[in-house]
Amino acid sequence: MKKLLLASTMAQAVSMGTSTSVRAHTRDHMMTFDQRTVDSSGAFLVGELERLDQTMHEPLASVTWTRDIDLRSDVSIADETSSFTNSTFAAAGGQSGNGKSWVGKNTDAIQGIALDIGKTASPLTLWAMQIGFTLPELESALKVGRPVDAQKHSGLMLKYNMDVDEQVYIGDEQLGLEGLLNSSKVGATNVNTSWSTATPQQIVDDVNLILNNAWVASGFAVCPDKLLLPPVQFGWLTTRVVSEAGNISVLEYLKINNLCMSVNGKPLDIQPSKWCVKRGVGNTDRMMTYTQSENRVRFPLVPLQRTPLEYRDLRQLTTYFGRLGAVEWVYPETAYYADGL
Repeated sequence: MKKLLLASTMAQAVSMGTSTSVRAHTRDHMMTFDQRTVDSSGAFLVGELERLDQTMHEPLASVTWTRDIDLRSDVSIADETSSFTNSTFAAAGGQSGNGKSWVGKNTDAIQGIALDIGKTASPLTLWAMQIGFTLPELESALKVGRPVDAQKHSGLMLKYNMDVDEQVYIGDEQLGLEGLLNSSKVGATNVNTSWSTATPQQIVDDVNLILNNAWVASGFAVCPDKLLLPPVQFGWLTTRVVSEAGNISVLEYLKINNLCMSVNGKPLDIQPSKWCVKRGVGNTDRMMTYTQSENRVRFPLVPLQRTPLEYRDLRQLTTYFGRLGAVEWVYPETAYYADGL
């Protein structure tokens, strides 16, 4: 009778065209469970002729913050603010106040150097997340060979890395913080032609344009050595060739035929970033050039720590916590944006 009732309920669900399972009850008040109820504990009904792959397949996600920025490692969990200073020098010339600091051998008035030190501070915000599971849940997962504790830890680390990734590239709107790709301190321009229709030479000209703009803004002291591109435009560079001869891709040609190679003596580091998409003015795609160095731009980060395992009734709980800062532009003039790709 139970089997007939369950079969009729399933048939009713199919005839109604519902896309989800219907929760059913037997006549003796024993409840049956649908997939939504069972799969949260990692236990599934497996048929005799069914081969279940025991590999855990986690959600697809990609983070690149460790590739594109250096960390400031001197911050601790006790700090609530990270700061740095910029020094400005002023020096008068000779007796006229201009030019070189010439003096005569009998002079009794020598000019000195003036110094101004400004401080820039940003918050170190506390980040925390808890992992918890009950003892019966842990034992059940252990019996079926699917460790729920390790899975939850993997989920926590994925959430943490995704949060850091967003904080590095675009900051946080709620906290009013800017990131690597949307800083108001960095200069911006537009490309001459959309890269979807641009020739290889026009693409090279656009890249050299922002490299030169950053070089000029820094007083010709620093020429950037890294370029971030939207993934679609990065793909165009890899598939297009410089000429009909097809001897080299635009990407490889661009790495060595640019201002960075001439000034720094090394190829331009070109990387794709999903955060460049619609990051420019008018929701256009943006590319960015900068120098990846802790002395130029860095991200304050306090590594994750965790509390001792806490036993509360049938639950085991532990909390992971750390601090995330804001991107510190020590020298924003060494970077530049270009929109309209």
